[in-house]
Amino acid sequence: MAEPKRRLVARAGGRVVTDMQSGIDEGARLAFVAHDDAAMCEADAIRLRCAGLLVNVVDRPDLCDFTTPSLLERDPVLIAIGTSGASAGLAKQLRLRLETLLPADVGHLAQALEAARGAIRSRFPQMSARRRALDDALAAGGPLDPLMAGSADRIGEWLGGAAEPEGEGVHDFTLSSDDPDDLTLRQARLLGAADAVLADPGVPPAILARARADAARLTLPYRDEMPAGLVVVLRLA
Repeated sequence: MAEPKRRLVARAGGRVVTDMQSGIDEGARLAFVAHDDAAMCEADAIRLRCAGLLVNVVDRPDLCDFTTPSLLERDPVLIAIGTSGASAGLAKQLRLRLETLLPADVGHLAQALEAARGAIRSRFPQMSARRRALDDALAAGGPLDPLMAGSADRIGEWLGGAAEPEGEGVHDFTLSSDDPDDLTLRQARLLGAADAVLADPGVPPAILARARADAARLTLPYRDEMPAGLVVVLRLA
């Protein structure tokens, strides 16, 4: 069980030291422990932790300072799936399912977007408009949908014919339920792109979580000057 951990560290560019005391003496920062003897695992974990290392004991999440995710790689796209040690099997099966969803060339899309960064900035000089244009293009069914093969080849065509994204302003929504899955497609899209979200105090956190992490969060009633950019107002029915 130690061999997969060795490959994981080596693939990430780390240097593997197999002798525990040598690793401690050389200033190793991470330790993986895999013994058949449970008591030996516990003793080594204590010794390594006391030496200042972060410890992962295979199949013993109660003894782990960190866990290793199941990795889906489409260089430079990297998706890490973890369960905080609850079930490595579940993480693996989720990765395998996602493998079938992601086109093999999704990494090429990331590289093409990086190469087109200057052209995208020139086409959409304002950062908020640029972000919304990319959100629209990369959304499900959009011209650059990352789950559709060949999206990297459509960047030039998209830039040449891309319409201006839905303009800045205030979009006022009355929620039909407390379930984020009941948001309309337009509500979910605007909420995910909003620069500021004004919400009734009772709006559930699960719905607010659909907004960008860096969007301003404000509470209704709001009597100050309305924030600039794209603003979504969420009211309870």
